[in-house]
Parts: sequence; structure tokens; C-alpha cells
Amino acid sequence: MIKLLEMAKFFLTKADIPSDGVLADFTMGNGHDTLYLCRLVPMGMVYSFDIQKEAVENTAKLLKEEGISNAKLIYDSHAELEKYIPGKINAGMFNLGYRPGGDKKIHTMKESTIKAITAAIKKLVPGGILVVSVYPGHEEGRLEGQLIEETLCDYDKKDYSIVEYKLINSPDSPFIIAVQANSSYKEKD
Repeated sequence: MIKLLEMAKFFLTKADIPSDGVLADFTMGNGHDTLYLCRLVPMGMVYSFDIQKEAVENTAKLLKEEGISNAKLIYDSHAELEKYIPGKINAGMFNLGYRPGGDKKIHTMKESTIKAITAAIKKLVPGGILVVSVYPGHEEGRLEGQLIEETLCDYDKKDYSIVEYKLINSPDSPFIIAVQANSSYKEKD
């Protein structure tokens, strides 16, 4: 079976991301997704968000060790993305839940997550993709996943293609939702 992270990366490969593209890691964690995204756009920019100082410090250290300098690390909620990302993005990732190795009491929350996802979708270039990894194994994760599904069900299929990848025989297993702005998408006034 394909692992969740491998599938998230698979969806990103479908976005035709240019080497000078703009990407976002909306849940920095320990920096591994940020590093991956930075390597996808060596001449571009990656905006990376987290509310935990330790996450920002860990990511800064990892990127320095790897000689990566095309990331802007943002010590703030992903819900505030419009303050930091001036234009459109080619792709973005959310890896919801808590930071691996961190305090499990600190995790993403459905209210800020849905605000961030809806704002990020509006920032996608035509053909751009947003990949959201959801972890319903705890109560907030379950509620977060439900709210995302309910919200995204209302998006017009002419503008966005939205898919869900999950094990149907294991309801508590993590799953992915991918949103792609269709190439014919034109932002409405």
C-alpha cells in the first residue's frame, strides 16, 4: 500500500511546478516537508508556517544543514497566510495534527485550519494543487476532517477538482484531500 506521504508527493507531481515557483508548507512541524518543497523550487520560494517556536528553530537548523536558503519561516498561524504570501502559489501542503516528537496537546484546530485551507485555495494558480493530510485518530482530527470535507463539497467542479484518498475499511486511518484549481479556472470578481 502506498504510504500517506508518498501519495501527498504524488499529487504534487501533478501540479507542473516550475523551478522558480512559489510553494507553501502550512504546517512546518520539524521541517521535512519544507525541505522537500524547497528542493522542488530551487529558484523559487517556500513559505512555511508554524505556531511553535521549536518547530521554526528545528526547521531553520535542518535547512541550514542542507544548504537550503529559499524558505521563509513564519512563526504564526497558517490562518494568517494572507499577511505573508503576497501573490499566488503553485502548490501547498497541510500535514494536520500535532508535530512529531512534540507536545500532543498542541495540534491543528478546525477553525484555523478551515480558514487557512479556504484562503490557500484562493491563492492557487490555475493547475495549482493543495494537498491536505488529515489525521482523524483523535477527536479534533476527526472534527477537522469532517469540516474540511463538508466545506469542500460545496466547491464548483468547473473550478476545482477535489479528491479524497483513504482506506475505507479503517475509518481512523489518516487520509488525503487534494484540491486542484482547474486550468480553466478564473478568479471571480
